[in-house]
Amino acid sequence: MSTSKPCPFCVLDQARILAEDELTVVYKDGFPVSPGHTVVIPRRHFPTLFEATAEEQAALLAALNRCKAILDERHRPDGYNIGINMGKAGGQSVPHLHIHVIPRYLGDKADPRGGVRWILPDKAKYWD
Repeated sequence: MSTSKPCPFCVLDQARILAEDELTVVYKDGFPVSPGHTVVIPRRHFPTLFEATAEEQAALLAALNRCKAILDERHRPDGYNIGINMGKAGGQSVPHLHIHVIPRYLGDKADPRGGVRWILPDKAKYWD
């Protein structure tokens, strides 16, 4: 008997789906870091963007645009961070590709310059 958990992006909670098509799902993040934090997920299970077919890559980009339109209407953020964690060294904890769409709001961080560069804090601040 297997004790491993099912992939959280292969078994979805219908209440968290914001949009979907035959290849992708726009899904509310289970552990949001900001209001509206969402993930864009391919329906097919594979770990990184590099395993996606050209058709899946195009569908993911279209889903990112749908996601932004939904979040713009519902949350009216002032900006976004979009990111993909790939591989253990990249911080990937679920081996099913998912693209984080993190709405940002003026004042949510005192100085947001550098954005995703803060993944490695000692290298983030390149100005001054």
